[in-house]
Amino acid sequence: MDEGCAQLSDGQLVAHLDAVLDALIDDRLRLPTDAEQLGLLSEALRVGARMVAWQRRLAAGVECSEAAWREHRTSTTTWLMDAGRLTAREAGYLIKAGQGLERFGVLGSAAARGEVAPAQTDAMIGVLRDLPCDFDEGVVTEAQHLMVGFAATHNSAELRRLSGHLVEVLSPETAEAREAERLERELRRATANRYLEFHSDGRGSVLMRGSLPIASAEPLIRMVDAYAAAEKRALDARDPYAEYVSPTMRRADGLLAMVGHHGQQALAPMNGGDRPRIVVTMSYDKLLKQCVDAGLVGRGESLAPSAARQLLCDADLLPSVLGGQLEVLDVGRAQRLVTPAIRAALEVRDGGCVFPGCDKPPEASHAHHIIPWWAGGPTALSNLVLLCPHHHGIVEPGHDPTTDRWTVRLRTDGIPEITPPLRVDTTQRPRLHARFGPPLRR
Repeated sequence: MDEGCAQLSDGQLVAHLDAVLDALIDDRLRLPTDAEQLGLLSEALRVGARMVAWQRRLAAGVECSEAAWREHRTSTTTWLMDAGRLTAREAGYLIKAGQGLERFGVLGSAAARGEVAPAQTDAMIGVLRDLPCDFDEGVVTEAQHLMVGFAATHNSAELRRLSGHLVEVLSPETAEAREAERLERELRRATANRYLEFHSDGRGSVLMRGSLPIASAEPLIRMVDAYAAAEKRALDARDPYAEYVSPTMRRADGLLAMVGHHGQQALAPMNGGDRPRIVVTMSYDKLLKQCVDAGLVGRGESLAPSAARQLLCDADLLPSVLGGQLEVLDVGRAQRLVTPAIRAALEVRDGGCVFPGCDKPPEASHAHHIIPWWAGGPTALSNLVLLCPHHHGIVEPGHDPTTDRWTVRLRTDGIPEITPPLRVDTTQRPRLHARFGPPLRR
């Protein structure tokens, strides 16, 4: 540090840092070489890591001194939430990370020098906190030096996995027993901390967040991945407007397919004397016209009309029909719009999803009304075909007859055929599924 900086207060030094950043992000034309750009980025990462370490230790110091309580009569976490616009989790983590740097001085000094990245620091603090409680201070100090050395060649994920190796180096004669004890301790902690949350984001999506022990999560992961692998596209893959499906989207589709299969097989347990179902409340006029403005009663979330139309094709419904003044006109008992007899006949006739190239079996398919139920289409074998959830979504008709969409119809011999949109085939030649036999192919 030069002599001029040494004479400045901490507040003045932070102001200088702010001014330096202003100069760095201005629009000056510097034209560095490739090597200079890479070197600059590397040095910027180191300086940024030093700044993060300083912020964390400062937050831990404020917490220890109770400055926020003396100045504002509030906790440090609450003050950080207001002054820094942090969440409670973010504020608490900032303080806890600073306390870790204070507790493990060797690591704290390395972080202050920018020798370890913030994510590496977090990983090492977690490993060091998990060391056996009977290790003396000298052993813990040795462990810190080892971890800082590992940080030169290992990223944060790799550092987190070094717990067992670290104990083996520090105490080889007890490593096996201690590692087993650590794993049991981790299992107890993971089991105690298990949770699953669902939150609406207010924009039509539900966010999921959770934590499960590894052994419990593995079967779920394998099952979802198996369903995701089975979610294949068929003829619609030729559609230039077809949605690009990323690996994470495919896994989400797999989860929904698993839930759909569970529902189709009526495997869900009873809840309040009845298995789970969706209750749709709508006005009498809208019920007759379009099933528009349907809502999930329990959640208070709006449901898109297209989703409501798809639900009405083949679902257990508890209709609560309301008049113009919201008087109850009819409350029907729960019933399947597609009766068991019709469903059985559909499965025999169609053998699964009828979209060419799709291999979804009958139990993974919906009964789709060719002429929509909301448009007066009957729930009859002559007006129904089996479609998997994906192809049901792209065949389900909207209210604009001019829309260039995939369509389905039954031939006079009862065989379903799919007609592609103009953007896929300008001749719009109808296509048949291969399971209907070579003589029927075109």
